[in-house]
Amino acid sequence: MSGPADPFAYVEDWHRRLSQTGWWHSFELPDGTLVEGVHSLDAQKRRIARFPIPADLSGQRVLDIGPWDGWFTFEMERRGAEVVAIDRWDNPRFREMHAALGSRADYRQMNVYELSPATLGRFDVVLFLGVLYHLKHPLLALERVCSVTKTFAAVESFPLTERYLPGVQVEQYPLLQFFERDGFGGQFDNWFAATPQCLLGMCRTAGFARAELIEVHDYGAAVSCYRHWDVGQASRPVFSQCGANSQNDSQPNSQQEDRPGGLSHLQPAPKLFTAIHAENFGINFRSAEDDYVQCEAADSEPWTIDNVQPEAGGFAAAPVSLLRTPEGHWHCNFKLPPGLPAGWHEVRVRRAGSEWSNPARIAVDMPERADSIETVAVCDAFDWTRGSFSLRHRFFSMWVRGLPENADRANVKVELSGAGPCPAHRQSVDFVGPAGAAGLRQINVLADARLTPGSYSIQAEFGGVRSAEVRIEATLP
Repeated sequence: MSGPADPFAYVEDWHRRLSQTGWWHSFELPDGTLVEGVHSLDAQKRRIARFPIPADLSGQRVLDIGPWDGWFTFEMERRGAEVVAIDRWDNPRFREMHAALGSRADYRQMNVYELSPATLGRFDVVLFLGVLYHLKHPLLALERVCSVTKTFAAVESFPLTERYLPGVQVEQYPLLQFFERDGFGGQFDNWFAATPQCLLGMCRTAGFARAELIEVHDYGAAVSCYRHWDVGQASRPVFSQCGANSQNDSQPNSQQEDRPGGLSHLQPAPKLFTAIHAENFGINFRSAEDDYVQCEAADSEPWTIDNVQPEAGGFAAAPVSLLRTPEGHWHCNFKLPPGLPAGWHEVRVRRAGSEWSNPARIAVDMPERADSIETVAVCDAFDWTRGSFSLRHRFFSMWVRGLPENADRANVKVELSGAGPCPAHRQSVDFVGPAGAAGLRQINVLADARLTPGSYSIQAEFGGVRSAEVRIEATLP
């Protein structure tokens, strides 16, 4: 479309005005001088007032992504925050206003995809306003934003509404419109328009526990994104009062949200049996991958996709699937929260209104290393006959010394070699148990169905380190 009927004509008008004024934002200088930009001071104040950000941000860290001239950066600084602003280009208007206001904000040239706790630390408040639709990889960008968000992120992006696709009723659906060329206001870097439903779903999929739609107006959909669960009070971020200035501060504020004032008589906790990788069923996770955690738990009350509330490493994440097992247990899958540091982390789960479950531990970005491993014994997994196993059920057990704590069924390898159709073949590891008093760990293995009776050599391997060969007989009943 073109001319007056073009719903994106306002974008071109904004940029005509920008070329005339030179300023995107408006400012009031300390001496009372008003710098008038494309957007008025009142409009900017209304825009930030939509979000539940305290007037006093003393002791808090704030990140402003894509600040342009920097009005929101300097507003957060005026409220007492330590502010970092990042943009992919060095805007001289930002620097001019930075000097005029005597700002101490840290202004850096960075791409949003470079964000991580390792590069900038974590922030109590993240502003991600009017940037998302400019990005070719919106979900990846949201994941990076989530990774550095400690508590709360204000997300605003262009909304796909009836105004732009009349008669289609797009707002009923989680749709994302793609602009291959410059059909969005004549700009080649306006790539996407998301319906409000889609924007909410993308924020949750990126790792935020909760995404709440604040307002939809002609040029934006405002979403409040939280990294923790709301347990009864009005939805609002909980801002820590200490330690927030540390760039390496990785501890979330979940404990402050566990028991808000006035909430009592929580229901009994679920019993958590396991927390494992949803694809390989081990306990090791990689923060650089799109990994999901699978919880298995028992609960006296029913679970739904809307009332189950998992967390890992103190950060909550929205569940993406839920099912009931034949035994009556619950399986819940959720995204590994972005930004967890390397090490061991506790997984917990609760139902809305219940206590937290017992914890289960997972390993994130832990090295897979062993000095040496030793296979001490092998036997049939059912009758415990040493040195042999039955091809009727094909299960055998091993006891191995030297495996570290993060050894699991996905990274421990067991290989049989010998006569038959598969002279050297990796077997299926079904279980790796905890270390006993003697440091031995039990490994249960399902042997290949093609094995024939005979004598085989067996080796365990972890992190490229192999045990010595041990003999085992495969027998028929």
